Amino acid sequence: PLVQQLHTRLGDELTGLVHCSGGGQTKCLRFGKGVHYIKDNLLEPPPIFAAIQEASGTGTDEMHTVFNMGHRLEAYMPPARTAEVIDMAASQGIKAQVVGRTEAAGNNCLTLTTPGGITCQYG
Repeated sequence: PLVQQLHTRLGDELTGLVHCSGGGQTKCLRFGKGVHYIKDNLLEPPPIFAAIQEASGTGTDEMHTVFNMGHRLEAYMPPARTAEVIDMAASQGIKAQVVGRTEAAGNNCLTLTTPGGITCQYG
């Protein structure tokens, strides 16, 4: 229901939706052309991800390329519409926040800063 509401209310201002599975936080790199994705305000990962990392010995960088880290859906729109979208999500019991921004770039790339302050570069 939220995706339909986003599409209806934002129309062409909704420029992208990415379901962050099967590529985790780096899945966005598959979309668009010449986009620098900057994710510097990620949601705090649920405790299950710390347990997976500890049990498997997986590094932080790999955790973010494999798992969504509790961050399920990205919606791309003009910054002026973000408060409205966050309110739409909240009305459906979904926690939402601005996790970053995009800028023009020569090639798709991603700068990701984890809640623990670790910055990784991809692309």
